[in-house]
Amino acid sequence: MSFEIIFVFVLLLFALFLFSSDYVSFDIAALLIMISLLVTGILTPREGLAGFSNPATLTVAAMFILSEGLRRTGCLNTIGDYFSRQIQHNYWMGLLQMLLFVSIASAFINNTAIVVIFIPVMIDIASRIDISPSKLLMPLSFAGIFGGICTLIGTSTNILVSSIAEDRGLDPFSMFDFSPMGLLLLASGFIFMFTVGIRAIPERRKNEELTEGYQMQEYLTDVIVKPTSDLTGQVLDEEALTKKLDLDVLRIFKPDRDSSAQRTETSIQSGDVLRIRGSADEINKLIHRNDIALKPPRRWADVDLKHGRDALVEAVIAPDSSLEGKTLDETNFTERFGAVPLAIRHKGKIEQEDLSNIRLTGGDTLLLSIGKERVRQIDKDQAFVLASEVGAAKTRNNKTPIVLATIFGVVAAAALNIVPIVVSAISGVIVLIMTRCLTADEAYKAVNWKVIMLLAGVIPLGTAMDKTGAAGMLADQMIIMLSDLGPRAVLSGFFLLTMSITAVMSNNASAALLAPIAIETAHTLDISPYPFLFAVTYAASLSFITPFGYQTNTLIYSAGQYKFTDFTKIGLPLNIIFWILATIFIPIFWSF
Repeated sequence: MSFEIIFVFVLLLFALFLFSSDYVSFDIAALLIMISLLVTGILTPREGLAGFSNPATLTVAAMFILSEGLRRTGCLNTIGDYFSRQIQHNYWMGLLQMLLFVSIASAFINNTAIVVIFIPVMIDIASRIDISPSKLLMPLSFAGIFGGICTLIGTSTNILVSSIAEDRGLDPFSMFDFSPMGLLLLASGFIFMFTVGIRAIPERRKNEELTEGYQMQEYLTDVIVKPTSDLTGQVLDEEALTKKLDLDVLRIFKPDRDSSAQRTETSIQSGDVLRIRGSADEINKLIHRNDIALKPPRRWADVDLKHGRDALVEAVIAPDSSLEGKTLDETNFTERFGAVPLAIRHKGKIEQEDLSNIRLTGGDTLLLSIGKERVRQIDKDQAFVLASEVGAAKTRNNKTPIVLATIFGVVAAAALNIVPIVVSAISGVIVLIMTRCLTADEAYKAVNWKVIMLLAGVIPLGTAMDKTGAAGMLADQMIIMLSDLGPRAVLSGFFLLTMSITAVMSNNASAALLAPIAIETAHTLDISPYPFLFAVTYAASLSFITPFGYQTNTLIYSAGQYKFTDFTKIGLPLNIIFWILATIFIPIFWSF
C-alpha cells in the first residue's frame, strides 16, 4: 500500500472525527483537508482548488441568493398567514395543506429558508389553538426535508453528487431525476407523520410566557438608587453596578416619567429604579450595599420586560452562523446587536449564569431584551432565526412577479436542458440584481459561506480518493461483504451507511465521501452507478434520528425544547421505512 493511499485513509478518519465533533467548525475542517492534500503533493493546486470553481459550489451559492430574493418579497409570509387561518379553522386539514406547501416550496428553493420563515408562524399557531409548539415544529422540519429530495435543486447535496458524477465522466442528474423516488418517500413520510409521528411527538414546549419558560423569576429584580449613592450622575453603560457586580441593567425608570429611559441616553439619578438581571448570588450581594435598596420581590411577566421602546424576543442561533463556536464576549454581542441576553437554552438546558462565557452552538436559543427599533435588524441578520413574529417587515411585494418568473425560468431552463443548472442559476441571480429585487450587498450576505467553504474543501478529498486508488480499495471491501447477496444488498448497505454517517456529520460531507466509493463499487461490479449514487444522495439528506443531521432539525431543536431522544423516537422508525423503500424501489426506478 503506497504512502498516498495510507495518507488518504488517515485523512479520511481525521475528517470523520472533525466533522462529527465540535473541535472546529465544519468549514474549517474541510479547508484543513484540502490544504493537507495540497501540502503533501497528493493533489496539484489546480486539483486541490477545483472545488471553488466546481459547478456544484457555484450553483449552491446562486440558489441561496434566489431563495433570499423570494424571501424579501414577503409572499411566503403572506402564505404563512393564510395557512395559519386554515389550521385554526380545521386543524388536521390545514396542517396537511401547510406542510404540503412547505414540501413543494422546498423542492425549488432552499428548504432551510422555508423553515426559518415558518418557525414563528408555527409557534404563533400553537399559541392560538392551545397546543404545544413541539407538535408542529418537528413536522415542519421533516416536511422541508421531504421536499428537498424531490428535485435537483431541492438541496445542496443533490447538486453536489450530480457534480461528482459529472466529474467522473457520467451524465449529470437532470432537474426531475429525483422526483419519482422522492415523491414516493414524501408520500410515505406524510402517511407516517399523520398516522403515528405527530401523535407520538411529546409536548415539550408549553404555551407559557418567555420569562416563565426561561425560569427568570430568581434572576430579575428592581433596585432604587439612594441619594447617597456614588452611582448618581453616571451614564448607565459605565455605572459601577455593572462593572463591580457583573449585573445587566435592562432599564432605568425615572420617578418623573412614565416611560423608561434608553441605556445610552441618560445618567442615573437619586430615586431612579434600575431593573437588573443577574444570578441569585449576585442579587443577594445587593442587600449589603448601602447606596441602593431592593424593591420587594414580585412575580415577573413578559410585560415587565416589554415597556416603551423595549421588546422581549427569543432568537435561535442559525446553524453555520457567524456566532457559532464563539462566546457572547468574543462577539461583543450587546454592542453589536443592541440586545442584552437574559438566558440561553444551550444543549437542552437553560443557562442563566455566566452567559458571557458559554460557547454558542447552532440551535441555541437566546432570550433577549432589546430595543424595538433593533428587532428588525436582528430579524434580517443571517446569524439568527426569530422564534416569535415581529410584525410586518419592509418587503418588496411589487417584485414578487419578477422573482417568481425568474425562479420558474431557472427551473425550466435546466429541466429542458437548454443550459446547465449552474448557468441558469447564475443567470437568475443576475436578473434579480439587475431588476433591483436584490442589491449586490444583499446577494453576498444571502450566501451561507460556511457551506460554500465546506463544498470547496470536501470535493478535493473525493478527487484524492480516486487518484490514489483509495476509493477502489474501499469499494472492494463493500463488494467482499455484500456482493454475494447481490447488487441490491450493496445498494442497501450504501444507503444504511450514508444515513448513519449523516446522523453525526454534515450531509454534504457524507455524500462527498461516499459518492466516489459508490461509483467505484458499481464499476467493479460492472453495473450502472446511478442506483448507488441515488442511494447515497437520498440517504445523505434523510437524517431524522438526531437533531444535528440536517440544518432544519438543528433549528427547531431548542425552539421546540425537544430532547435528543425525541428525534430518535420519531426519526428511527421513519429512517427504517425509508431504508426499506429505497432498497426495494431505487433499482426499479434506475436499473442496475
